[in-house]
Amino acid sequence: MTLTPDELRRYARHVVLPSVGLAGQERLKAASVLVVGLGGLGSPAALYLAAAGVGRLGLLDFDRVDASNLQRQIVHGTAAVGMSKVDSAAARLHDLNPHVALQRHDERLTPQNARSIIAGYDLVIDGTDHFAARYLVNDACVITGRPNVHGSVHRFEGQVSVFSAGDGPCYRCLFPEPPAPGTVPSCAEGGVLGVLPGIIGSLQAAEAIKWIVGAGTSLVGRLLHFDALSMRSHEMSFARDPLCPSCGAGASRTLLPDYDAFCGTSSTTEPQMTDENIELTPTDVTTRMKTGWRPWLLDVREPWEFATARLDGATLIPLGDLAQRAQDVPKDVDVVAYCHHGMRSARAVSMLRLAGWTNVYNLTGGIDRWSTEVDPTMPRY
Repeated sequence: MTLTPDELRRYARHVVLPSVGLAGQERLKAASVLVVGLGGLGSPAALYLAAAGVGRLGLLDFDRVDASNLQRQIVHGTAAVGMSKVDSAAARLHDLNPHVALQRHDERLTPQNARSIIAGYDLVIDGTDHFAARYLVNDACVITGRPNVHGSVHRFEGQVSVFSAGDGPCYRCLFPEPPAPGTVPSCAEGGVLGVLPGIIGSLQAAEAIKWIVGAGTSLVGRLLHFDALSMRSHEMSFARDPLCPSCGAGASRTLLPDYDAFCGTSSTTEPQMTDENIELTPTDVTTRMKTGWRPWLLDVREPWEFATARLDGATLIPLGDLAQRAQDVPKDVDVVAYCHHGMRSARAVSMLRLAGWTNVYNLTGGIDRWSTEVDPTMPRY
């Protein structure tokens, strides 16, 4: 595609680069990239891809902007709180570069739509923040033959790689199975240094741009790990697994019907309070309390969280202290454990049940879900 005079001025610093030049900039203009997730990673990636002149950007997210996002999701602003992330990002990106065509996908990526959406783009930026979506993106990219530029962050550390590119390995070659539910906290549970997704998302954009223009050496077959606290990075190399369930010779090349079930992160039915099912929603708890049920409430968050918002009558025992203070948890009454979103409390319930407690239950969605489902005056963070 030929650049207009205005585009030549806009991209002049690219055009003078020997590894990009006019031909490379024209390849960027002809390219299309899908950004899955417009949060901490997708924000910088989308901004730099739009600024670089990628001709068509797909923006996929089903969420709305929350004030707690603004610490790291820099494509959104205070005025956008409450807006769909797709609309918020599109407005910012259009202002940044009106030459870029923006295609909005204000929806959740599912096994039903992933293949058709991803097939409409040359390359995918995976900015998702949970494992079910990562495996879905990976499998759809393998099936459609689209490179998958992956990024992930946790607290002060992040990693980047390029999967499913040419004959290169895919995400499942490196991570064949998801971690056990509750063992890896989300950003909401574990926190994340605000600038870290900016660094990792920018590296994702750099890998995408290099791939499109054909410059440099990509991260195919390499995982780059970055530690912001030590300001050190290191790499590990990995190869394509011939037995990979996604890209191996015997793989079915089909999407799973339920990636949440594969990762153990959801159930298709509302939980009931039985020994076999230890999950209770906030509505379950309040409904039972109206009939006289009085559980002992165990808060396994940190003191600062407890001071911010808590359930009346709850006892604070941070998860890290629970092993030493387990004797403080009664065995002769029902116990409901809760945290911010339900992951730490799930681990607490598992610990206690393994230690002999039989009447311990997890508050699904944690205090955050309680604030939206039961008590909207509860402070959210």
